[in-house]
Amino acid sequence: MALKAVHVSDVPNLDQVPENASLALYSTRFSKGVEMGRVASRIPKFLVIGHRGNGMNALQSSDRRMRAIKENSIASFNSAANFPIDFVEFDVQVTKDDCPVIFHDNFILSEENGTVFERRVTELCLSEFLCYGQQREAGKEGKTLLRKTKDGKIVRWDVEKDDSLCTLQEAFEQVEPSLGFNIELKFDDYVVYEQDYLINVFQAILQVVFNYAKDRPIIFSSFQPDAALIVKKLQSTYPVFFLTNGGTELYYDVRRNSLEEAMKLCLEGGLQGIVSEVKGVFRNPGALTKIKEAKLSLLTYGKLNNVAEAVYMQYLMGIEGVIVDLVQEITEAVSDMIKPTTDEDVGDKNLLEGDGKMQMQVKSKPEFSQRELSFLLKLIPELIQL
Repeated sequence: MALKAVHVSDVPNLDQVPENASLALYSTRFSKGVEMGRVASRIPKFLVIGHRGNGMNALQSSDRRMRAIKENSIASFNSAANFPIDFVEFDVQVTKDDCPVIFHDNFILSEENGTVFERRVTELCLSEFLCYGQQREAGKEGKTLLRKTKDGKIVRWDVEKDDSLCTLQEAFEQVEPSLGFNIELKFDDYVVYEQDYLINVFQAILQVVFNYAKDRPIIFSSFQPDAALIVKKLQSTYPVFFLTNGGTELYYDVRRNSLEEAMKLCLEGGLQGIVSEVKGVFRNPGALTKIKEAKLSLLTYGKLNNVAEAVYMQYLMGIEGVIVDLVQEITEAVSDMIKPTTDEDVGDKNLLEGDGKMQMQVKSKPEFSQRELSFLLKLIPELIQL
């Protein structure tokens, strides 16, 4: 069920943006040069973004890398920061006592005396939320943390390197400061949210961001169309991207059902870009041209982004960045496949040639002629449908 429609023009702006709040979309580790506003931000390089930090936890996966570090934790964020990554993506919800916390699932599960208990994260106060899982205080034992898998099984949330649950403020205070934050505003698809509730949630989140972000690059994103529109209306400092499955799943709210609808929402609401499931882009590569013509940025997420060849194909297509689980492997692959031919200090004149795109040399890459690339772009949508 979609969010209840709201009149975005009636939402008040916040007046608490500090003078030093960063307007940069990209990590200070890399070239800046950004144009904000309705005109798309200029992305100076191909971005790699760590999904929930160093990668999501797939607890039943046979791949140990998917259970290496607790997702959405300080340990996971700082582990990702050890690699040449631009941002970490994570999910933010707000507790009953108005504290923004980092947690993906709508419900948190535990077990006591053989009985499984399920609590909605947003109905917990902060102290209750922090009682689950590993505890910060030595010798203190937290409530057992379980997780429900997509097929409905309930399993223990066991990982090789555990860490405690954390707040958004702690992430700002304890994570490498040059690492950008892609803050996903997390909501339940099956709940209708009133406008006043949404504004209260965003004000709690923005208060923390404005107080602690300093010069850290920030991107907001949300799958909920009205949520994205409202957070854009509440502040103009940080870019807002609309998350979409790109038509790979269908929802009651038609704005969520295609790249074309996502583009329309961004243009009407002044959003800076789209984050799409990569299969949605591969199924509909023609939408990429329209998105570029609209001067919107396009990033992708999805399992295919853990395949180096799929990431390289997106680079060739002109997609501006990928959200990945296998941070080490994909950053190494991107560094190996996409390497500038010039030093960082060389002026833009030397970097531009022909159509104005930076000329790159690629090591260990598949070599495609323009005709072969055109053929692949026609073939991929058919393969994705299989």
